[in-house]
Amino acid sequence: MDTENGTRWLSDEEQRAWRAHLEVSRLLMHQLERDLQPFGLTNNDYEILVNLSESEDHRMRMSDLATATLQSKSRLSHQITRMETAGLVRRENCESDRRGLFAVLTDQGWETMREVAPHHVASVREHFIDLLPPEDLKAFHAALAPIAKRLRTTRGRA
Repeated sequence: MDTENGTRWLSDEEQRAWRAHLEVSRLLMHQLERDLQPFGLTNNDYEILVNLSESEDHRMRMSDLATATLQSKSRLSHQITRMETAGLVRRENCESDRRGLFAVLTDQGWETMREVAPHHVASVREHFIDLLPPEDLKAFHAALAPIAKRLRTTRGRA
């Protein structure tokens, strides 16, 4: 491993692992997005619906939802506007903080989740989970967990 100018370049094995990760990440997200298209949803839409469906009272503060989905507040606001137009969510004022807003899952949004979730899980299984033997899946999780923890800590969400 050359350390020219203090740079620790990736070894051939490290480079292969890194590039495989990038390729799989892009291809998998592309496929999952394609599998959501018949329902008129994007990966971002689905992630928002999941977060809201798993939250107390099916609602989250917009700022918390932006953090949970790794979106800027501005980008999330545009996303929520599109989802409001589709009838999936609505915004509500936060009574305890006049500047705060909640994103709330509508009945239609909840029904959409109930319809789409089984198809999404089948897609995740087909294109990811079922391609790995259980022992590899366990090792995969063990390998990624410290990376996720480090990145959450870096973002201030440990």
